[in-house]
Amino acid sequence: MSFKDLNLRRPILRAVAEAGYDNPTLVQEKTIPLVLEKNDIIVSAQTGTGKTAAFALPILQLLFDRQDVAKKGKTIKALIVSPTRELALQIEQNFKTYSVYTNLRSTVVYGGTSIEPQKEILKKGVDILIATPGRLLDLHKQDIINLDYVETLVLDEADLMLDMGFIYDVKKIERLCTREKQILLFSATIPYKVEQLANAILTGPKRIEVAKNSSTSTQIRQLLYYVPKRNKIELCLHLLRNTIRGNIIIFRRTKFGVDKLEKTLLKNGYNVDSIHGDKSQTARQEALNNFKKGHINILIATDVAARGIDVTNLDAVINFDLPNIPETYVHRVGRTARAGKSGTAYSLCSADEKNYVKTIQQLISLQLDVMEDHPYPLDPKAKPVIHKSKKTGSKHKKGRKSVASKKKKKRWY
Repeated sequence: MSFKDLNLRRPILRAVAEAGYDNPTLVQEKTIPLVLEKNDIIVSAQTGTGKTAAFALPILQLLFDRQDVAKKGKTIKALIVSPTRELALQIEQNFKTYSVYTNLRSTVVYGGTSIEPQKEILKKGVDILIATPGRLLDLHKQDIINLDYVETLVLDEADLMLDMGFIYDVKKIERLCTREKQILLFSATIPYKVEQLANAILTGPKRIEVAKNSSTSTQIRQLLYYVPKRNKIELCLHLLRNTIRGNIIIFRRTKFGVDKLEKTLLKNGYNVDSIHGDKSQTARQEALNNFKKGHINILIATDVAARGIDVTNLDAVINFDLPNIPETYVHRVGRTARAGKSGTAYSLCSADEKNYVKTIQQLISLQLDVMEDHPYPLDPKAKPVIHKSKKTGSKHKKGRKSVASKKKKKRWY
């Protein structure tokens, strides 16, 4: 099938062709006709399958006939809600690319940056709004955003949105839009809470599942290294010196861990930068751009910060800390081996993370390849280190008076 077979307008097809795409991916092929028929849909698809275009192209097609409304008369007819700034920016870039030969206007709003420039753009009128939940509700509260004309609501990365605690925000946003709207729900996995949300707000949705739920690409070689926690940094350096080449993303569970590892790698002469929630949006975007342009070849990130990263030539992913949620592992390793290319995922597992390996292997129905030939092996009998406080309570006996309090004191009264 080609994009022409999807009955898209010529200006949209021209933009798609200039972006370098000839044929739709499987998720686009299945999704676009259903969206054009105005169905509610639930799409389960991994990142890297082309799902942004699967909703961007039909939305542009549906709005195409009303593109010439004067700027001031434009109302928000399509709303895309995204969990992270990076993902929101990436979606907006897609809309800008595909709408280049139309008069449809889109913009993106997100927190962590000045609200005033965003207000100015919105006051001029837009057709398509991409937003993170918090900033969207802020602007609505200030009467800058009117959702009364929304015809299509897209909830992207719904599983992450709920993991981040946005469930009430999402429900509120849905209620602020018109009743007659079409809802498109996209999620890498469909856990129970996403299913519950879908049942609550979608009407007779069509389901599309691309790739087995929670599966990992067959192009990814997945290697597991058992290592004492205290030796993880040494093993990471050993692998970077001797084994891993090219563009690499290293995942850590905490912001503190990201900063600590970044300092170590910089000291050892590596071209490295990092992204996490405590960094300003400008700093995060700069790090990402440097990575994409090849100025640095190692990016260290927390899961939430990395969700929107779309890098075409990623050679390896290192799970420095194994995630306690198995679906997160799938998202992480899915950053590599995109568009038919191969990649490798390296996971460093300490004694206290062994249970995570079990749940990950159950989810992906795959045994990870254990690599024993390295300088810092973990004793198979090693048990998790449990840190106990040496303090055993107050050094004073209960009810004991101090020497000073026992002295007879003269009172002034």
